[in-house]
Amino acid sequence: MTVTAAFAVALALLAAIVWFLPGVVVDHDLAGANVEPKERLSAVNNVRATLLQAVGGLAIFAGAYVAWRQMRVGQEGLHATREGQITDRFGQAVDQTGSDKLDVRIGGLYSLWRVAEHSHRDREAVIAIMAAFLRIHLPWPPSSPDAPAADAPINSVPPLETRAPDAQVALTCLGVLGEGRRPEWLNLIATDLRRADCDGLHLQGVILDRACMAAASVFRVDLTRASLAGAILRQAELATSILRAARCVDADLRGARLVETDLAEADFTDADLREADLSGAWAAGTVFRRADLRMTNLRNADLSTADLFETLLEGAHANAATRWPAGFDPTARGVTSREGPEEDGPTSATVSGFTLRTDLPELRSYP
Repeated sequence: MTVTAAFAVALALLAAIVWFLPGVVVDHDLAGANVEPKERLSAVNNVRATLLQAVGGLAIFAGAYVAWRQMRVGQEGLHATREGQITDRFGQAVDQTGSDKLDVRIGGLYSLWRVAEHSHRDREAVIAIMAAFLRIHLPWPPSSPDAPAADAPINSVPPLETRAPDAQVALTCLGVLGEGRRPEWLNLIATDLRRADCDGLHLQGVILDRACMAAASVFRVDLTRASLAGAILRQAELATSILRAARCVDADLRGARLVETDLAEADFTDADLREADLSGAWAAGTVFRRADLRMTNLRNADLSTADLFETLLEGAHANAATRWPAGFDPTARGVTSREGPEEDGPTSATVSGFTLRTDLPELRSYP
């Protein structure tokens, strides 16, 4: 039976019910009582009207249900189409990142970034691909003959966005997509990020063990719970960044600027911070066990609850605003007092509108 025939039969059956059922109901209720035909007809019409109202209500409900189902089917179809398009774009973008042409790789990376912004399901996959892209294309120590040598003077190393613009795009994407991300784990172990631009990025929980970020711009970056064990951050700009609970064991931060940086609960055991600028830094509960802080700027820094066991402090300078642990004698440890305007660069109060330094002075503590 065709759909049209079935619909016609159902309509005829409904008409028969509406026409005959009211009379049956009225006769059953009257149970043989002597009623005028006019009164019986009125009762039948009342029942018929009630029945028609019920049928009309059911029809409206059925129509609404059919419309809802059609809308759901349409939405599911649209979602399936959209997912298919995203899958196609994802695959094409991944292929592009492996191209020999720089502009094609950059286009592929931006396409992946866009996919991650529109598809929560693919977000983690995009992040993993971006991280792998950096590890493969920027290993440390560098293995490509086109990359600056590991021992090249830092002033001769071009900014990352110049020497490897595709890698800078991948790094920026990771830092943008990292905002509020759970889990935070991100593997950038042993990557060459010299002179990278990380300003304002969200890199919580990133693993940068044995990476090189010499002279990198890490201004106002969230590195909460990051791991920088054995990393090289010589002359890096870390002003106003967050390194809460960061693991910086055995890291090289000579000449780095950590002005007004949040170092609470961070671990700098055996780290080298010679000539670093920690002015205005907050080091609540920070561990500096056996760390080298000689010639370090500690003006206005809060070290009142820091662990300074066997910390080298000869030649470091502080002022009256520097806070030390109870009973600690900075003078006996070789710290000198320096009041008045800062001589070696901007003070903690002038940190704003940061511009990447391009002509870095040679470190006195090198090597």
